[in-house]
Amino acid sequence: MKLAALGILPLVVACSSQSRPNTRIADAEIILRHSGSPQVGTYESKPEGFSTRSYWIEGPTGLVLIDTQFLLSAAQEAVDWAERTTGKKVVLAVVLHPNPDKFNGTGALRNRGIRVITSAQVASLIPSVHADRYRSFFKRFQPDYPAEYTLPEVFGDRSTEIEAAGLKLKLHVLGAGASAAHVVVEWNKHVFTGDLVAHLGHAWLELGLVNEWLARLNDIWAMEPEHVHPGRGPSGSDELLERQEAYLRRALALMRKHAREPKAVEKVRALLENEYIGYSNPFFLTVGLPEVQARIRAGKL
Repeated sequence: MKLAALGILPLVVACSSQSRPNTRIADAEIILRHSGSPQVGTYESKPEGFSTRSYWIEGPTGLVLIDTQFLLSAAQEAVDWAERTTGKKVVLAVVLHPNPDKFNGTGALRNRGIRVITSAQVASLIPSVHADRYRSFFKRFQPDYPAEYTLPEVFGDRSTEIEAAGLKLKLHVLGAGASAAHVVVEWNKHVFTGDLVAHLGHAWLELGLVNEWLARLNDIWAMEPEHVHPGRGPSGSDELLERQEAYLRRALALMRKHAREPKAVEKVRALLENEYIGYSNPFFLTVGLPEVQARIRAGKL
């Protein structure tokens, strides 16, 4: 059930549905199984790769991987660990939205014979996003950052159902939110949301599309999930959707209050960091809050 109140939720309590044991490899983490389903496992990259999560779903005849990682080494490692854990091969990967932590590993996976797919909307945005992020990241991370993008195969421009690895998956084609286009994978009451949900982490508000993001959360609510797997942070129940909604509404309310004051971005960032103690990636606020402020000043929020 959604919370009736939209105030600040408790900020430091994790709602993970993960079971143990986990395995750590250097700074990466493999969560071997989830209590919500023994068929779901998680790879989380080292912090250098922004602690990005990829998931695998184990089917009778293979594995489906959700998102392909930011660093090329992490893409390879995610596949290696999924296959080593299950004794099965990854046969399909799905890219959820056009951010490099979702699509950078596409070429590395395709070189291993893995089919990688996404929606037409997401695929159309990858070239421009890659060009922008290349300028920021290539020198910093080479040779672990792709010099050129590899487009995933397009499954279509509408929500659809597919079969892979003996599994039936629903691929929901959604509009703008954290990115300008999204795919959400639904399987057996599990949803894989990408950065539309960031559990115990600050939101990637680069586009400033808060109202659109809230609409995407409503889209996910309509799927009636029992298990939510975010782009970053621990998996959990549908409470993660409540937390994300409350966070976005709080960020918007604070910026509306302070948008026309001097140093509004610095002020709102400090307030959010103080209220959401311990949340990861506070620098996301420095990237995103200026656009939220600009949209408020322009009367778009």
